[in-house]
Amino acid sequence: MTTYRAALVGAGRMGAFIDNEGHTHLPYSHSAGYEACDRTDLVAGADMRADVLQKFGERYGVPKERQYTDFREMIVTEKPEILSVATQPHQRIEVALFAIENGVRALFLEKPLSASLAEAAQLRDAVEKHGTILNMGSLRRWRPNFIKMREIIASGELGDLHTLLMLNRATLFNMGSHWIDTLNVLNGDAPASWASGLVVNADETLDGDTVLIDPVGSGTIGYANGVTAWLIDRPGPHEIHACCEGGSVVALGDQHVEIRRPGQAAEIVETEEVSPTVRCIEDIVQALDTGGPTRGGMKAAYANAELIFALLESHLRDGARVAIPLVDSTVVFRPTNLGPRQPKFEHVNKAG
Repeated sequence: MTTYRAALVGAGRMGAFIDNEGHTHLPYSHSAGYEACDRTDLVAGADMRADVLQKFGERYGVPKERQYTDFREMIVTEKPEILSVATQPHQRIEVALFAIENGVRALFLEKPLSASLAEAAQLRDAVEKHGTILNMGSLRRWRPNFIKMREIIASGELGDLHTLLMLNRATLFNMGSHWIDTLNVLNGDAPASWASGLVVNADETLDGDTVLIDPVGSGTIGYANGVTAWLIDRPGPHEIHACCEGGSVVALGDQHVEIRRPGQAAEIVETEEVSPTVRCIEDIVQALDTGGPTRGGMKAAYANAELIFALLESHLRDGARVAIPLVDSTVVFRPTNLGPRQPKFEHVNKAG
């Protein structure tokens, strides 16, 4: 079987070194995912920081001559079939468009998709024009517990889905993009009709329609199939509740699932522990092999971005419902506090 050449732009935390932070013993960064997947070969990396590139090369066996400070030179020279883009959001569109226009067949983009809805639309159009395969790194789409939740909902054993609740303190572009995508997954990726949002810390994070710091947000999403989803700002571990007519299915964390029926003890469903990064990469590989779709393709990625910007637009309109499709959004993410984060080059054992 074909082994696909992969390359990385942005060799920092999520690109290469988040595995050292002790969150999980399974591969989580893009680079560790390529290393663990037997169908991919990580051949090159690009980053503007010499020390990060050096450590990346040492960790993943990428020789000096395949370490680049110019991503354009890397793409043209190395001609990877898969490109990971793990840069800051406002840098992502430039890299992705250059890759698409220069023959890269598949993209693995970090979330959020873009720094504005106009950029997301530009990327969507380029992907559709060139037939580029894409997955976005909202990785809970590949976690078995959420897949199991969706299977239970879709089976109808609890009746029709009515309401979705996401309880967590989440900044909209970072963790919020995960949770919005998860709500969409649980509702079968049904299209949204409207959204209403509130930025909790607007005075600190917004300057008109410019987002200076990733804001904490809450909101409501109305879907075309009649389901309503609530994204609720709340301290503590995350919980997701899918409320159906005859009971509910609940995720507490990223493995534990409970089925709750009125008058009965909760049924615990344990799911396997996997690397969602590896599953995401395997999904891209399958699409390259077959020409079929990915689980987190352009349609899902754009829907995610559209809802983030709809929630922000709603806040700017004093919480009014914003219709989906969203048009003429003027919100742009230009963070003042998101320079390149220095990755941890040495492993930290959080359990110890």
